[in-house]
Amino acid sequence: MDARRVPGALRGWGGVGAMAVVCALALGFVLLLPLSQSHGDGEQGVGGRGVATGRQARAEACEDPEKQTLSPSGADGRTIDAIKARQGDKRKIIVGVDQNSYRWGYRNPNTEGAGLEGFDIDLVHRIAQDILGDPDAVQFKAIPTSQRISAVKDGRVDMVVRTFTITCDRIVDVAFSAPYFKTGQQVLAPKSSPITGYNDSLAHKRICTAAGSTAYTKLDDDRKADRLVSSADISTTVPNQLDCLVRLQLGEVDAVVTDAALAASQAAQDPTVELKGAAFTTDYYGVAMKQDATDLVRRVNQILVEYRASGWQASYDKWLSATLGMDASPSKPPAPEYLRKS
Repeated sequence: MDARRVPGALRGWGGVGAMAVVCALALGFVLLLPLSQSHGDGEQGVGGRGVATGRQARAEACEDPEKQTLSPSGADGRTIDAIKARQGDKRKIIVGVDQNSYRWGYRNPNTEGAGLEGFDIDLVHRIAQDILGDPDAVQFKAIPTSQRISAVKDGRVDMVVRTFTITCDRIVDVAFSAPYFKTGQQVLAPKSSPITGYNDSLAHKRICTAAGSTAYTKLDDDRKADRLVSSADISTTVPNQLDCLVRLQLGEVDAVVTDAALAASQAAQDPTVELKGAAFTTDYYGVAMKQDATDLVRRVNQILVEYRASGWQASYDKWLSATLGMDASPSKPPAPEYLRKS
């Protein structure tokens, strides 16, 4: 990429350097290849009309999806045994992550080897420490937003830890842990924009979301239910959420809708944009695994019990307090409930 062609709006970001982010974005298009580090959706299932109808019925019958998980257990089982049986350099947990979300999962260009860092990455290391006795026994794979579910179902990863919101549609395809973070959808737009939030100020505005994201699902549902102003254009979707920020900076869209936690990090990267209005949903992040990996789901839930008591706050203070505020209470998930029986 010719640096002379990078717009002025991309220069002078705080946190992650602009060129690093642009380069990371360019890499995003080839990140179907695994990225290994030893240190440091909504897709529809294959089948006919009856399968789709059955899936829809199960999703519609769902309530409180963040509670539809298994009770904690420290016991090993078939899935964990298989992970532990991997030999040599392959004896690692394979985890789908983001490498472009500032302070969540991103490559820090100011560190040796541009290592992966962030709130999600801290949790991955804690899981690896508990299961394999080594926090660095991880093979990271950069997974686009739109491929989080397929990466789990196809067995490309053991789990996804990637600001992945637990929803009724998604628990049909993958199993989630108990929530480890609370957030909500919010609007991001230039400070000079007349947009004031998720309201009629979005009339005739072009809105960007990530394909397969809860943001797009919310906008699409609200459009169909006449809860979103009809002239708002929601046709722009991208593989990775960070791509929306670049589209916004290039003037190709007028606003971004994404998780408030991610929007706050993006606002920290670019001082010309800001969050508009309050969050208009309540969402929870969870760790996604295969439906039949019941021992792994229970083990991750056990790890989260301990992590919430010792580790979660320190990680929040390190990575997120600068963008979300020193008071972590709005971001803490509720006391977990375990309603899934098998």
